[in-house]
Amino acid sequence: MKELLLIAIGSALVNNVVLSQFLGLCPFLGVSKKIETAGGMGVAVIFVITIASAVTNLIYTFILVPTGLEYLDTIVFILVIAALVQFVELVLKKSMPALYEALGVYLPLITTNCAVLGVALTNVQNGYGFAASVVNGIGISVGFTIAIVILAGIRERNEHNNIPESFKGMPITLVTAGLMAIAFFGFSGII
Repeated sequence: MKELLLIAIGSALVNNVVLSQFLGLCPFLGVSKKIETAGGMGVAVIFVITIASAVTNLIYTFILVPTGLEYLDTIVFILVIAALVQFVELVLKKSMPALYEALGVYLPLITTNCAVLGVALTNVQNGYGFAASVVNGIGISVGFTIAIVILAGIRERNEHNNIPESFKGMPITLVTAGLMAIAFFGFSGII
């Protein structure tokens, strides 16, 4: 249990997928204009990464390894992630149309979000079992959600600040993300 807790804290804060590994920057920068849409994207990413971690671990352990096809892991993982994103898109379209519309083009981007594939490949590289893979997936997706919601909150506040013209828009967002990465570096002493 202690190992799983360390994996969760480490993947959420210490090795934050966006701020220390620089994976998933497209939705991180693109959907972080409002807290509501950032939170919605975070929930969708939590769902997709957690399910993808579980499914890819089972496929790798019970299909790819016994048949000696481990080298196909990236291709198989991409197909699994694409199917899961389609499922999430259908569920959101039926149950939460407002969130579906707010996420717009960024929801299909989860398919190409390298953070999702990165989690699946990291689980295999670290030799995580099923429970550790799922916990790592939850930790990484919660870390992504924390980072995107914090950035969205800062961006909303920056709209009302007096920012020099040359820093308005994406430049101040990138500076803010860099400062967040430095701040999250402070968590490295936890584990």
